[in-house]
Amino acid sequence: MTVLTIEEMARTLASGQAIAGLDLGTKTIGLSMSDLGRRFATPRPVIRRVKFTVDAQALLDFATAERIAGFIIGLPMNMDGSAGPRVQATRAFVRNMEQKTVLPFVYWDERLSTVAAERTLIEMDVSRAKRAERIDSAAASFILQGALDRLSLLAMSAGDEFSA
Repeated sequence: MTVLTIEEMARTLASGQAIAGLDLGTKTIGLSMSDLGRRFATPRPVIRRVKFTVDAQALLDFATAERIAGFIIGLPMNMDGSAGPRVQATRAFVRNMEQKTVLPFVYWDERLSTVAAERTLIEMDVSRAKRAERIDSAAASFILQGALDRLSLLAMSAGDEFSA
C-alpha cells in the first residue's frame, strides 16, 4: 500500500474502477463510494469502530466486496492549516493499513466536510437522531466528491494535453 497524491492516483487508476471515501472518527468510520465512472459519491453504512484489527478487516471486506481500487481519506486539518491530534491519528491509521493492503490511500483536506454534510441533512429535513446515524457517511461523501471533482478536472487537463 502506498500513500499517493490525487495526481498520482489519477495516473494509476484504470477506467471503470470505483474508489471509496473515508471519514475516520473515534467511534465510526464513515464510508462512501464512487460509481464506476467516478462521477458521484454515494454514502454507505458506517463501520462501528471496535479495535484496529477488526476495523481494518471490515474496511478490507468492504473494499473486496465493492471492488474498490483505492481510498480517499479525510485529513482533519485545523482551520488555520495546522495538524492536530486527529491528523496524527489518521496518519497512524493509514500507516497501520500499510501492513494489510496494497490499495493506495490519498489524504484529502476535509475541513468543513462535516459541517457541509450536516447542513445538507438538515435541508433534507432529516431528524436529529437520523442525522447522528448518517453524518459520518455523509461527510465521507463530501470528501470523496471533492476528490472525484478533482480527478475529473485532471482527466480533462490530460485530454487537452493529448489533443494539442
